[in-house]
Amino acid sequence: MKRNDSIDIFRAITMLLMVFVNDLWSLRDIPNWLEHTSAEDDAMGFSDVIFPAFLFIVGLSIPFAINSRIKKGDSRKLIVFHIFQRSFALIIMGFFMVNHEYSRQDLPYISWNERSVLMVIAFLLIWNHYEKNKVFKFIPVKMLQSIGIFILALLVITYNGSTYNHMQWMTPHWWGILGLIGWSYLFISILYVMTGKSLWVSAFFLIIWNILNAQEFYPIYEIKGFKFIISASNYALVMSGTFASVIFLKMKNTEKEMLYPSILLLLAIVSITYGFSERHLWGISKILGTPSWTTICAGISLITFAVVYIISDVLHYTKWARWLMPAGRNTLVCYLLPGIVYIFFYPQIRQIPLYLTTSITGIVKSLLFAFTIVIITGILEKLKIKIKL
Repeated sequence: MKRNDSIDIFRAITMLLMVFVNDLWSLRDIPNWLEHTSAEDDAMGFSDVIFPAFLFIVGLSIPFAINSRIKKGDSRKLIVFHIFQRSFALIIMGFFMVNHEYSRQDLPYISWNERSVLMVIAFLLIWNHYEKNKVFKFIPVKMLQSIGIFILALLVITYNGSTYNHMQWMTPHWWGILGLIGWSYLFISILYVMTGKSLWVSAFFLIIWNILNAQEFYPIYEIKGFKFIISASNYALVMSGTFASVIFLKMKNTEKEMLYPSILLLLAIVSITYGFSERHLWGISKILGTPSWTTICAGISLITFAVVYIISDVLHYTKWARWLMPAGRNTLVCYLLPGIVYIFFYPQIRQIPLYLTTSITGIVKSLLFAFTIVIITGILEKLKIKIKL
């Protein structure tokens, strides 16, 4: 089943902005509204909206991806197996990336930077989208994947996250961006496979996830020993995207299809209104994953998607986004690439004149950096370096 252009364009824009906000660390004296807010603040900045938008897009893609596999004749068991494969890959990548952040930087033999590069190389070797069984007609894909697994095993064996007073092995301090996406994708995809295309069932589960998000802050009933793998906030955001796609699939090829953007805007108004009306109870906090933050971000994503949908799928104006599309098609490589660029060019980054990293000029610098990452991602895509889970 062909996915709407709006989903891929929305993903590409979000990925560009994610690279941009992740580069803000290199700037000084920039407006507070651009940055992440701290856990104790009842507020959110522009950076706090980007990750929820990506979770929303994950949800948007789920019905299209699963329905496409059903149309190809895949059995439910095969689809569920594929869902577990994708989720496992994302969780493993997130797990390694988070533990790398906590690892000691004074280890012998393999430096911290070298470990970072080896980790990304391993990801590429294992999960690269190989179009044929052999690379360069003579290197078996399984051999490359085995090398990638060996590298990850080496990183595990040589890992040391200890301090002078405490020994620390690899552990899920938190799951990382990719891990959070992986867990959310797993649960919502399984729900969609089990419940099908029912609009009312999707609406029911969207409400349930938001109730569970509220339950985290004001428990109505405490279930001993029960704890979510991650905050229900993430599941609610993914479910919001899935619900939006289920609505579209119900309206597609009918006379009601032109009303779809209006439905999205109506849902956005309900979501944002709920978020602000309950703000006095728990505040707005990305770090804590409060329900107000969840629903306000869901509303913002719904509005943004409605605008992109009108431009790309109603007016069919998509040429403007062509240069962005590598970030939408090769998203994981685009996400991993900045970390490698920072490592190889960190000395040069430190020598950038202060006036180029301050205020407006600094913001322009970060935007140019994000554009450059997208361009490099496109080049790598042409070289057949693409992670497609």
